[in-house]
This record gives sequence, structure tokens and C-alpha cells, in this order.
Amino acid sequence: MRLSPRLFSLKMIIATLLAALGIAGFMSLGFWQVNRLHWKLDLIDRVDARIHADPVAAPGPADWAGITAEKDEYTRVTLKGAFLADQDILIYTPSDFGPGDWVLTPFQRDDGTIVMVNRGVVPDNLARAGAYTHVTGPTEITGLLRRSEDQGWLFSRDNDPENGKWYRRDIGSITAAKGFANAAPYFVDQELTDPTGWPRGGKTVVSFRNAHLSYALTWFALAGVVLLGYALVLRLEFKRDT
Repeated sequence: MRLSPRLFSLKMIIATLLAALGIAGFMSLGFWQVNRLHWKLDLIDRVDARIHADPVAAPGPADWAGITAEKDEYTRVTLKGAFLADQDILIYTPSDFGPGDWVLTPFQRDDGTIVMVNRGVVPDNLARAGAYTHVTGPTEITGLLRRSEDQGWLFSRDNDPENGKWYRRDIGSITAAKGFANAAPYFVDQELTDPTGWPRGGKTVVSFRNAHLSYALTWFALAGVVLLGYALVLRLEFKRDT
């Protein structure tokens, strides 16, 4: 059977190009989600291993420049020194207890450097009244190393250092506003020390949404739909020719 010229018409050329672009595009998105799936699984395994490992000394100034999320975030660390308890920063956050605030307190290490420590969450009305525990004197804490939240989310509010209003844990801005010249570029989420008092530590989110497999299957399914649709178009053209 000789192929009809209709199969080589402008309409079929356009349909073929659109089908090829659709299939290639959806397949690319599917493979991208597969790569993201492997990345997310690796992240989950890495974080799980770190949060259950024995703590190590928090990085000092010589190591600050080399800190990365992949290598260091969520590592359990210890700090020795003392809180500068009169220089708390309250950062507004929704919480399990309603509107709340993270209490970030400068921690001066024995070597004189400053590390901001997120002591935990306090209900907003108590936080604003200062009705939470203040720790003074030499102490040692354990927590998870966290990277500075330099970038806001889509609907997040910007920090307002001039008026003392903070909405994310942007360590660079906070330490600059406090005038700390020798401050670490990270902060530490302190572990839970008092399950009934305030601040309530141990609130680090260490579970990560992982829907990449379903996204990948969706993109591959759409590529299959385009391929099936193109096959049906070809079948109709063949039928017209017979």
C-alpha cells in the first residue's frame, strides 16, 4: 500500500513535531524527578544518620568558610561557653502551640566566638513578656547545626532589623544587627532539655516530603498519553487512505 500524501501534509508535520516535543518534554521532566527522588532519598538517609550520631564539637572559625548543607547541616554538635541571656532575638513562627517565637540567644564560646543558638519555641504571648527560662553561667549544649535562612520563601515576610522584627533565622543579619564581629555563619537548634518548660527545644523538622516518584510517574504517563494520541492520529490517516 502506498502512503497517502496526507501523511506528509503540513497538518501531519505539525502534529509530528508537537508529539515529539511533548514526549521529549514530559520524558525529560520525568527523568528530572527520578534524579530528584535519588537526591531526596540520599538527603533523608544522610540526615537520619547525622541526627542519631554522637555529637562533635561545633565548627570553629577555621572551618566556617567550608561549611556546606550537603556536608554539615543537621550534624549533632556541642558548644561550651555561656549564653548572653540579655540579647535574645525573637523570631515569629507558627507552632504546635499556636502563634509562637523561636528564641535565638547568642552563645559565647570559650574561644570568644559567637554562635546563635535556637533554644526552642515559646508561645508568642509568653515570649513577648519574657516569661521563659533564661540560662546564665558556664554551660554546655547539644543541638543540630543549621544553615542560615538567608533567603525567604514565596510568602514569607522580610526581616525588619531596624524595628527589631524578625521572621526568619537570617544569621548574618542578626549578628550584624547585634554588632558581633566574630560570629559563626550557622546556628544551632538546641535539643529538648525541659519537656514542660519554655523554650521548648527539639523542634527541628527532620522529615522531608518526598513525592518525586509520583511526579515522575505522572510525567511519564503524560508522555505515554501524547504517544498514544499521536498513534491514533496516524491510524486515522491510514484509514482515510484505504
